[in-house]
Amino acid sequence: MNCVYSPLALADLEHIQDDVWEVSRDIETTDRYMNALMDRVEAKAEWPRSGAPLHHLDNTFTGYYFVPYKAYIAFYHPVDDGIYVDRILPARCDYMDILIKTGSLPS
Repeated sequence: MNCVYSPLALADLEHIQDDVWEVSRDIETTDRYMNALMDRVEAKAEWPRSGAPLHHLDNTFTGYYFVPYKAYIAFYHPVDDGIYVDRILPARCDYMDILIKTGSLPS
């Protein structure tokens, strides 16, 4: 099974890595954090629907799933051979608004 990251998700990973580095100032800590985050996300490729389903406020399913890791949440959708990761955002943000505005989710 494959795990493919969108260009926005790759940019999100770069920002997360920068944030973790800024806080820890330790390359080993940063590497461990990033590897654990990506391992958590990529594990969903084997069983894509094992993540938590993402719903709109009216409780309709968006077709997307999410997986949290510490201060971040990865948003993905199943594809034929695994998952496509659309975004990895801070848990403490208006992620639904961001996902809709960036075109990751239909409004």
